[in-house]
Amino acid sequence: MTGGHDLRALFSTNDRTVTAEEAFTNRQAQWTLVADALTEHLQTVSSPGFDVEDFEAPRNNVIVLHGVGGIGKTTLSRKLEAALADAGQRPPQWGEPGWPAGRILPVRIDLARSAGTDFEQLVLTIRLALAARLGRPLPAFDLALRRYWEATHPGEPIEEYLRRGGLAARFGQTLPEQMQSALGEAAQMLALPGMLGSVVGQVTGALVRALRERRQTVRALSGCARLADLLEAEPDLDALSYYPHLLAWEISRLPDRKRVTPVILLDTFEDVGDRTRRDLERMIQRVVWLMPNALWVITGRGRLQWADEGLQGQLDFTGPAAWPGLAAADTPYTRTPLPTSSGGRQVLVGDFAPEDCDDYLARRLSRDGQPLIPDDLRTVITGRSHGLPLYLDLSVMRFLEIRRTGRTPTPGDFDHDFPALITRTLADLTPDERHVLRSVSLLDAFDLPLATRAAGLTHEAPAMRLIERPFVRENPFGLWPYHLHGLIRSTIQSADDHTDDRWSRADWQRAAERAFAALGEQWQAGSDRDRLLLVGCLRQGLRLAATHRLELGWLTDAAWAYISDSVWEPIAPPDTDSSNGDQSGPFTAADALVELLSALGRRQHEHRGRTVARLTTVLDTRHLPAGLEEMALYYRAKAYRDTGHSEEARRGYQQVADGNGRLAPAARRGLAHSARLAGDFPTAHAAAQTLGWEGRHHRVLGDLWWLQGEPERAAAAYLAGRTEAEQHGVAGEAAHNQALRAFAVAFYDPHQADDEIDLAHQLLANLDLRATTINAAIAALIRDAGTPMLDDRIHTLRTEIDIAGLTSMSPTLELAAAFHQAVLGDHDALAATLSRLREQTQDGDYAYYTDIASFMANLPLPDDHTPPHWLDGEQATRARWRTLVTARQSHRA
Repeated sequence: MTGGHDLRALFSTNDRTVTAEEAFTNRQAQWTLVADALTEHLQTVSSPGFDVEDFEAPRNNVIVLHGVGGIGKTTLSRKLEAALADAGQRPPQWGEPGWPAGRILPVRIDLARSAGTDFEQLVLTIRLALAARLGRPLPAFDLALRRYWEATHPGEPIEEYLRRGGLAARFGQTLPEQMQSALGEAAQMLALPGMLGSVVGQVTGALVRALRERRQTVRALSGCARLADLLEAEPDLDALSYYPHLLAWEISRLPDRKRVTPVILLDTFEDVGDRTRRDLERMIQRVVWLMPNALWVITGRGRLQWADEGLQGQLDFTGPAAWPGLAAADTPYTRTPLPTSSGGRQVLVGDFAPEDCDDYLARRLSRDGQPLIPDDLRTVITGRSHGLPLYLDLSVMRFLEIRRTGRTPTPGDFDHDFPALITRTLADLTPDERHVLRSVSLLDAFDLPLATRAAGLTHEAPAMRLIERPFVRENPFGLWPYHLHGLIRSTIQSADDHTDDRWSRADWQRAAERAFAALGEQWQAGSDRDRLLLVGCLRQGLRLAATHRLELGWLTDAAWAYISDSVWEPIAPPDTDSSNGDQSGPFTAADALVELLSALGRRQHEHRGRTVARLTTVLDTRHLPAGLEEMALYYRAKAYRDTGHSEEARRGYQQVADGNGRLAPAARRGLAHSARLAGDFPTAHAAAQTLGWEGRHHRVLGDLWWLQGEPERAAAAYLAGRTEAEQHGVAGEAAHNQALRAFAVAFYDPHQADDEIDLAHQLLANLDLRATTINAAIAALIRDAGTPMLDDRIHTLRTEIDIAGLTSMSPTLELAAAFHQAVLGDHDALAATLSRLREQTQDGDYAYYTDIASFMANLPLPDDHTPPHWLDGEQATRARWRTLVTARQSHRA
């Protein structure tokens, strides 16, 4: 449809003061905008004041077409390339262009990861397109490229590279010949001998000298002011990103009969890289800036952020002054204003972003130039629409329908599903396709086998046809590549009663059971170590089980697999996670499992007291089967220990150990820890001998050895524990042992501790282990003991421990502070630390930390002090701790 009056809305009201504008357009809008931008660009580059060597002028040579995945941006990019290359490829409604035939050179470059296009290929593609069109060397660029190629691809002919990458098949093999011709012409210009003239280094060196000396023999190249600088620069990838300036300069000096204007279409720009590292984007932006006589049409999923001043330092050129056209609000694809230097260069394609939804609704109905639909209604409609233009259209008609009754529409009127969405969605689907559509609406994402199994079909053809529909979106890098448009999905489930072939409640229940079983089959058929598949199946399976009150089935084994790696990704679906306390409590086994796994994942981000409360709520429901109840009991005991409730922790560990279930070895480790906390080291040591791998025996021994003043033995035990964890593929346990190894090593070898702490952070990089991360931070404090300026770091860690509710870690942090103060000989600070330690350990746990702190500074113990049961006596332990301090003092001297 084209723009104009919305006749349907116009004839839906008697109010002649209401102006109704049609807002939908087809792809002609994008063509018109690109064509207008190109016309304006041609006028700009042909004006007398235009200079490709002006590096300070703002750039307005970019058009951005962006929108959600699957909306047809790549198709549009290809169509634009074809239309610019051949007038016969233009749809008739796009009209005739306003520029001479044959003067435009479209060059489309696919940046999708699957295409494998790197920065070298991007630059080569542009040069190859020019080579094929112009049939002549571009000496300044070709000499620089030849020098770069021989430096970075020694022994690899560029002909072979182009052939292997498919570029030769696309553009031919003229570029190598043109590069060789440019080299020969330069050698002739410089009067170099024949053999010498074939060596690019000799030629460029001589050329630079001639340019510096302003010799008349090189006057053809002397007009390029920065050529000598580029030829002298190290020929690396960074230098290559500046060479396109030479292309721009060469294009600007082409004779009129050869003059071309490149239109470079960069597609799938979202695959350039993530927004935390912009290395490739920086080089591409540099090329765009350095080629102001080329028009760039960029298609991708998001807006281009180059006009954002917040990116200063991440990219070379940022801010609205640099990119005025990119700084303006998006141009919705329903309007086609002529692009100017003041805006209109970011164009939304397909589904609307929230601000565009609001703009659409504000413009669709107006009175005296003001929006007829008020702000609060536009906000509600926008939120419900998921950006779908059809929903906005139906909401506008509903607004007018309510007004006809004489009532003022309210936000509640738009908490509404439109059966028309389903009617239109289902209209041209076969019965099998409708069946698959309803089935996959129960899933967050799916692939063909999952869709087919959820639908209960024996053949994939209906699912294959369905994924080609525009309401099915594709993310090729997702675990499951397909998902339904959000609004279509929610409306199918809520408004299905209005369709002729609607499903009954029993139909929906059976479909949920099939989808649930299919997810379980996918997980069970996958690799035991496929963590991504496990988490994905758990999330979808939990949602289905909780929503449709299904038996737990395979979810029980999946829950055990989830906790086995100690990784703790957020697992509960957002709309079933009760961590905000809104629901009074779980009501089914599935609800209880959702809350259990949510509490375990969230404990890395919540106060451990909150974890205790959540797990207690789960246990009180008595909905969990015995095995999973054991899981809740064990992790509640751990949370009790973390919050300093030692007796409650001991009771919980004992209950799990007595049950002799899957977590019994871990619970026995917990009991060994409890003995250690109470200072009964011989009991803890004896228990460690019986724990084995499942009870993490090496870690328990490491925890004992460093307390005895033997951190080297502890470090060896932690290394054995890390190795064993790696052999079993348990990433979280490996990281935990490594952080503790760094902690132990830091006491006796600060230099080695650097490497150990770095490795701990590497192992923690993709994990969510708050306590382990704090252990690594404490290790860094111990490594730096005796150096000034540690107080702020200690204070920061105290705050972090308090926020996390990890009360049990506070004494260890204070002990690290005591080590630092003993090394400095700061007795006043040490006295304050000892006072804090006594207060923190008054319940008996960790009471021996005051002993160790005293040993460090060679201070006497109080006469009424009750010592712990050291493994080989107090005097030997005292001597070892004091030696660690004096060794550090000698190291710092």
